Amino acid sequence: MKTNVAVFFGGRSVEHEISVISALQAINAFNKDKYNIIPIYISKQGRWFTGENLLNIRNYKDLNKLTQEAEEVFMRPEYGDYNLYKVNMGLFSKKNPIVAELHAVIPVLHGTNGEDGIFEGVLETIGIPFAGCNTLSSANGMDKITMKMILRECGIPVVDYVWFTDKEWIADKDAIVKRVEDKLTYPVIVKPANLGSSVGIGKASNRDELIDRINTAEKFSQRIIVEHMIEQLKEINCSVLGEADDHISSVCEEPIKTGDFLSYEDKYMGGSKGATGMQASDKRIPADLTEEMSNKIREMAGETFRVLSCHGVSRIDVMVDEKDNSVYVNEINTIPGSLSFYLWEATGISFENLMDRLVALALKRKRDTDRKTFTYDQNIFALGGGVKGAKGSKGGKF
Repeated sequence: MKTNVAVFFGGRSVEHEISVISALQAINAFNKDKYNIIPIYISKQGRWFTGENLLNIRNYKDLNKLTQEAEEVFMRPEYGDYNLYKVNMGLFSKKNPIVAELHAVIPVLHGTNGEDGIFEGVLETIGIPFAGCNTLSSANGMDKITMKMILRECGIPVVDYVWFTDKEWIADKDAIVKRVEDKLTYPVIVKPANLGSSVGIGKASNRDELIDRINTAEKFSQRIIVEHMIEQLKEINCSVLGEADDHISSVCEEPIKTGDFLSYEDKYMGGSKGATGMQASDKRIPADLTEEMSNKIREMAGETFRVLSCHGVSRIDVMVDEKDNSVYVNEINTIPGSLSFYLWEATGISFENLMDRLVALALKRKRDTDRKTFTYDQNIFALGGGVKGAKGSKGGKF
């Protein structure tokens, strides 16, 4: 019997289109003799759709037509119900409301509302097997501030930074600027804390530029981070596959940037003819590194994956300061563009095999999770306990 695998993509995110590209690449890589693939597209309005028309990337030029020709669907937030249901059922319809029973889920949702733990929380509520980071590790990995706090606590090097909220910025811009200038020296990099794909990121070489870049970043996120900028910078990426305590690291790549840092255009509109997504960006694979440096970065990527309790496939982006060869973790992408398949192909794992491994990881984690205890058989209410101070009892107040 084939395994029914749902691939979720799209979503309410500025990285919506990149998610579509990554997901269609992944869907095409599956062995169709082993899997029934159910594409589930989440629109920019947050509605779920499935259908064969979602498999042709040309159809995404007209999103209204795309969704009109697809079947709108939903899942019930009930533990153990793995069915995908039709939304549009007539009151007296005798048709089967179930589109498919899902056996596993592969989320390919980039950025907010998909890679940040929100969608993963839905899957964990239902209890369905899925590949990729859980709610906690997704949220920690997505937020650049929280991630850097955890990594620094665990002895993994990150550059110096200052963080603050949009409300702090609006309330007292002078105080924020002073905090940045007291701790960091120009130039600096300003980033929204919870976006990927270099969206909203800018370099500031003086106070006026700092204010302008923060005003831009504040439009995208409630939390903003300003980081020390490495001027003699070499950016290196490494993917990690597996679970927190049992994983492998890929070969390293060096993405080719056109400015001071890797931009959205560098990542997704690069020079690989006929390619799409992260695969399209200009890059050197393997990166031009000594064996010692390559091993150091691969080990650092694996340790980042471990301390953040990651799962599935991630990509860790590091920064090398060529002035003294210091290495710092920049960020982790818990659902990387194109699922970093090109790094795994360079490491000796085909895209098809990568998808096989992700499904296997999803099913294994479900088995491991089911061995844990989440509730007790005893009912304290039936035993007469737990009523003191409850609503309706004498003197019960809140």
